[in-house]
Amino acid sequence: MRFLGRLFRAAPQPPLPDRDLAVIGDLHGRADLLETMVEQLADAGGTARTLVFVGDYIDRGEESASVLGLLQTLQTELWPGDVLCLKGNHEAMLLDFLDAPEEAGPFWIHNGGAHTLASFGIRPAALAPGTLGAARDALRDAMGPQTEAWLRALPLSFRSGNVMIAHAGADPHAPLAQQQEAHLLWGHPDFLTTPRRDGNWIAHGHTIFESPSAQDGRIAVDTGAYATHRLSAALITQGACRFLTT
Repeated sequence: MRFLGRLFRAAPQPPLPDRDLAVIGDLHGRADLLETMVEQLADAGGTARTLVFVGDYIDRGEESASVLGLLQTLQTELWPGDVLCLKGNHEAMLLDFLDAPEEAGPFWIHNGGAHTLASFGIRPAALAPGTLGAARDALRDAMGPQTEAWLRALPLSFRSGNVMIAHAGADPHAPLAQQQEAHLLWGHPDFLTTPRRDGNWIAHGHTIFESPSAQDGRIAVDTGAYATHRLSAALITQGACRFLTT
């Protein structure tokens, strides 16, 4: 218990999920690292564990289309256990673009959406003002209705025991059942500085760390895969958390 006390400092108790979990950080268009991580997880001997991806599958990297296809295939064919994909703020921006291209498009494109469009064969020439509606139509055709429906159905969070997983974290002052969508997708200003006091742990991505970590009721798994070439995962079991990094 001394070791657990050092590892999970400032938390009343260690993570105690109801099932073995592998929480995988932000992918941002890195299909190659996704494939490598799945191989590492299989080699780690935990194919029965539940895989939970924290969102931000698209943008910034060059292979967003491939990542979305791989995740759906992973859910339906490739992984023997359960696979859960959560919504990140970049998926939310893409959906806003689909719903209101001229209004939401410039912000999304500036934040990596151009890379996603390119991965579906839609080039920057189609991104001038006044042409975003046509770019939206082209993206919708390229993705197909199945992928769009998959994106719209992504949940915001997942909970197992005293571990909740959400893309950007949670409001440390509010009960887990009363979290706002904006905080789960975009973060809360106090999340990284205020430890939770209710015995729960929040596993999250969104904020890039040099290394994955577990402290103060937070388990961080975003190591900036698109830029650092390091995709990380937290392997969380009853009373323990260890990490894999590509």
